[in-house]
Amino acid sequence: QVQLVESGGRLVQAGGSLRLSCAASGLTFSNYAMGWFRQAPGKEREFVASITWSFGIRYAESVKGRFSISRDSAKNTMYLQMNSLKPEDTAVYYCAAKRSQVFFQPDLWGQGTQVTVSS
Repeated sequence: QVQLVESGGRLVQAGGSLRLSCAASGLTFSNYAMGWFRQAPGKEREFVASITWSFGIRYAESVKGRFSISRDSAKNTMYLQMNSLKPEDTAVYYCAAKRSQVFFQPDLWGQGTQVTVSS
């Protein structure tokens, strides 16, 4: 059974840091483009960052210079290091994957992890 499980979300003060993890199981990790989305209350889900073997790393403009995405093939895990957090980063963060070298319209999703940034 293919599964993505996020962890690491919690309440943090503005300016603080968090590292989210996404553990993948039931799939061949290297065959998948992976990334993070987030959804704030009352807003649409938005792209945060992606990482692929062929096309490298992309970030949303709103998180460039503050967030860093990485993946560890030995652990089948993807990470999102979030620094200099702002209240507007408050959202449910979702891990997503696509069996492709292009992170477009991912079809595998985790259940989400809540990140709350207090001012």
